[in-house]
Amino acid sequence: MTGDDLVLRVAGRPVGRYVTRPELPARLSPRPCLHPVTTLAGTAVTEFSPADHLHHLGVGVAVPDVEGHNFWGGRTYVRDQGPTELDNHGAQRHIAFQLRDPDGFVEELRWVAAGTELLRERRTVAATELTATRPSVTQASATRPSATGPAVAAWALDFTFSLTNITPDPLTIGSPATNGRPGAAYGGFFWRARKESTAPRVFTADREGEREVHGTRADWLALTGDTWSLVFAGATERTRRDPWFVRTGEYPGVGSSLAHDGRLAIAPGDTVVRRIVTVVADGRLDAEGATTLVRKAVSP
Repeated sequence: MTGDDLVLRVAGRPVGRYVTRPELPARLSPRPCLHPVTTLAGTAVTEFSPADHLHHLGVGVAVPDVEGHNFWGGRTYVRDQGPTELDNHGAQRHIAFQLRDPDGFVEELRWVAAGTELLRERRTVAATELTATRPSVTQASATRPSATGPAVAAWALDFTFSLTNITPDPLTIGSPATNGRPGAAYGGFFWRARKESTAPRVFTADREGEREVHGTRADWLALTGDTWSLVFAGATERTRRDPWFVRTGEYPGVGSSLAHDGRLAIAPGDTVVRRIVTVVADGRLDAEGATTLVRKAVSP
């Protein structure tokens, strides 16, 4: 950890480490991120630079195409050519914390590529304990909480990012999907989840499975592993319009897509804002339990 790194706490328990300046090669698009993030019982629910995708860095904001610059890491998808190694990687640079408390922070960042600052970001992160009354969980094993047992231990990570175009010209944000690769509209908030021997279950209020959920819009989306659950919710009307990007078979990851159907344009001086609230729970939540906790997490 550097002097600017911090530990998020909920009810006095450490639940996440925020790394402001990860020491990584330029090819991985270095950027501040949260890792490890844990449940209240201490189960890690993130991965950092895993072997299958070295550029997946816990929880953060990653965009594969900002005017042709790669802030996601790894190869760049080039139309009619496919994934290609390019020397086009940008970096997100921590400037300072405007607020820094045990349960959250407000941070300013610079998005820099080819020696030029393209975007200025204001990032607000808060951790809150959730005390919903007996949310439902599945009873896949006797060691997991049940709907009739004690209330599920859960907390919420409230993550807001605001991207301002500080250049004199319009900027556009794209994705592999907008560059010709169907089904690959990743870019924006992204959570690389814990990889286990079996793929996690993914579902919304009315859909289940990667094929059914990926690319759809839903108020919330749940990912459940052996002994943990993550429930992602767009906390603003504009955020809820972004489709979900979901992977469970190849690797476990969830994000919201800034550029799904077309490139997202940002005029000079304009700002794009998104807010995602993620419930982090011990045990395997079902739809009823996920709904209960999300309602509490995003309530005013």
